[in-house]
Amino acid sequence: MSQEFPMGSKVRVVALPPYVKTADPMPMLRPPEVISIGEEGIVIDRRPGGYWGVRFTRGTFLIDSQYIESTENPPASQPDPE
Repeated sequence: MSQEFPMGSKVRVVALPPYVKTADPMPMLRPPEVISIGEEGIVIDRRPGGYWGVRFTRGTFLIDSQYIESTENPPASQPDPE
């Protein structure tokens, strides 16, 4: 099951896909080097098939949810503050 991200939330790249697809009306494949591991972007929209439109510094790309994580969730290893 794919992870859900609210529109406008920040996400971080945790792994590079074999290629990335632009989110243009006529998408084009790009090498994965246009983004980097740890780079942060903003979720623009949700696309069919578990893909998310994410705006990075070098453009807006369609990224599968397995390659990104939310930056707004605290790490699971830290206890909740009381």
